[in-house]
Amino acid sequence: MPRLRLKKYTGHPLLIGAALLTATGLASRIIGFFYRIFLSHTIGAHGMGIYQLIFPVFSLGIAFCGAGIQTAISKYTAEAADVKKSQAYLYAGMLLSVGLSLVCAAFISVNAEWIASSVLDEPRCGSLLRILAISLPLACIHSCINGYYYGLQKTAVPSISQLIEQICRVLSVYLIYHISVSQGKAVTAAIAVWGIVCGELSGALFSLTFVRFSKCGGHFSKALRQLFTFSVPLTANRVLVNFVNSVEAVLIPICLKSYGYANQDALSLFGILTGMAMPMILFPSVLTNSVSVMLLPSVSQAKAQKNQALIYRTIRRTIESCLVLGFASTLFFLLTYSFIGQYLFANTLAGIYIRTLSFICPFMFLCTTLNSILHGLGYPAATLFINLGSCLIRIAFIWFLVPVYGIRAYLYGMLASQVAAALCAIFFINRIKDL
Repeated sequence: MPRLRLKKYTGHPLLIGAALLTATGLASRIIGFFYRIFLSHTIGAHGMGIYQLIFPVFSLGIAFCGAGIQTAISKYTAEAADVKKSQAYLYAGMLLSVGLSLVCAAFISVNAEWIASSVLDEPRCGSLLRILAISLPLACIHSCINGYYYGLQKTAVPSISQLIEQICRVLSVYLIYHISVSQGKAVTAAIAVWGIVCGELSGALFSLTFVRFSKCGGHFSKALRQLFTFSVPLTANRVLVNFVNSVEAVLIPICLKSYGYANQDALSLFGILTGMAMPMILFPSVLTNSVSVMLLPSVSQAKAQKNQALIYRTIRRTIESCLVLGFASTLFFLLTYSFIGQYLFANTLAGIYIRTLSFICPFMFLCTTLNSILHGLGYPAATLFINLGSCLIRIAFIWFLVPVYGIRAYLYGMLASQVAAALCAIFFINRIKDL
């Protein structure tokens, strides 16, 4: 009997998929961890700050062009009855996503100087934005194919492509760095942005080679309508949340200058926080991110089959697992923050930020997985409310408290926002269960 149970447990698509995504995601995070250390030593905290400033624009572009569409592809592929219908959703999604990304990339490229000067308040970001725009269509192709395979609950292609993308990104930056040094050129944040382009190109090409393109019959127009209908509110959700996140990222250096820091010092602090401390705190989330990716199609399938017992059991186990992982991560960072800051990043402030941010781990991991469950149950409006509320709490801390108390106010704002988001997610889940 124990053997039969073990076979059933290890053969579950959610567990296998999450395990594969976790393994490759962990490898990718380890590579990324050393990559961050390399960047911190080559372009410095100030360069990291400039580099991190362009990510709100990139995140907003991805949210507008691909994030909602990827989720829609995953959901409808999981519910599709045959291969032709599932591929129709992939083709329709790629048409929508890549088309939008080309328009968005052109807009960013043409208006790069204005965005850098007027929106980001840093003119040196203009050239970086032009380079970054190239990666948008590539990222959308990669995203759509990943959504298709997530819907099929086959994670080999997405997980391996993620690892290949990270390896190519790091290797290309390392190569560009050595070429620049050998030619006596200044090493700037541009090398890291070219790394993003090379990584997205490799990920998109790898994913495309595994898709067996075939005719989808008369399902395409119906799939296009379904994807558009479902993805519009979801995309609006992602765009709104990413827009508020972008405002948050832009406000941090501005409010730090109001606190009394010079422009270079404010960008350095921003770089230490977002380029060193936060990636370290997010390192253990590779497991919860993998689980959340697999939860959406699994919960959607269970809902379509009206399997309430499976849904309730999944929710309970998700909460228990996230809390255990979260508190273990908090304890780990509290014990090692000094070593990480001094010996890995060669920056004492990074360690201090890690110590403060360690307390958000249980709540952050819980939010990630519960939001995925809410999407699978068909409640994107609930996640919009949660994510938007969380962002607004952080912006309030930035706007009102950072000019008075400095960067520490933002760290406490992050903790307050994650606690509030986790409690709201649990509240919504309980309301759904009662219905």
